[in-house]
Amino acid sequence: MPRRLHRYYGSGYAHFITTSCYQRLPWLGNPGSRELFLRVLEQVRRRHGFVVIGYVVMPEHIHLLIGEPERGNPSVVMQAVKQGFARRLRRRLRRRSDPRQCGLWSIDTDKAHVWQRRFYDFVVWSERKRTQKLLYMHHNPVKRGLVLEPGQWRWSSFRHYAYGERGSVLVNEQRPRGEMKIRVA
Repeated sequence: MPRRLHRYYGSGYAHFITTSCYQRLPWLGNPGSRELFLRVLEQVRRRHGFVVIGYVVMPEHIHLLIGEPERGNPSVVMQAVKQGFARRLRRRLRRRSDPRQCGLWSIDTDKAHVWQRRFYDFVVWSERKRTQKLLYMHHNPVKRGLVLEPGQWRWSSFRHYAYGERGSVLVNEQRPRGEMKIRVA
């Protein structure tokens, strides 16, 4: 990974973000963890005031397509999402662990890394790229063999676009008139 990573914020464009779990471990490998991640994402979306255009939560990584936040920037948002999820996941794992069990396969939940340090951010400059990124995200579970069609994967924004369903995360919320809108020109 490059040492001098340049991020382009403040343009009003959307950002396609990918981040992976530490060493590609499946921290998001069960429905409860994926639901927890979506709850954290929605809390951070509300707190930082950004538009979620699309998302998919995979067993060991996530993809987000978001607008720039009202408070902070996409790096601040990703820090809040990753830390919020990691803290809640560790808390959940501590509650479930039994100290009487053999420690051979157990992990120290206080020290376990959940996420890779950095994330990939692609600035989405055009409507064509926006559509391309949404299609890529929504077909990721199919490509990986987790489901036969995108609508079967509950942890993505596909059902919002295909059926108008509201999920755990509010997708494409329009901001009140006069506020910055996402440019996709």
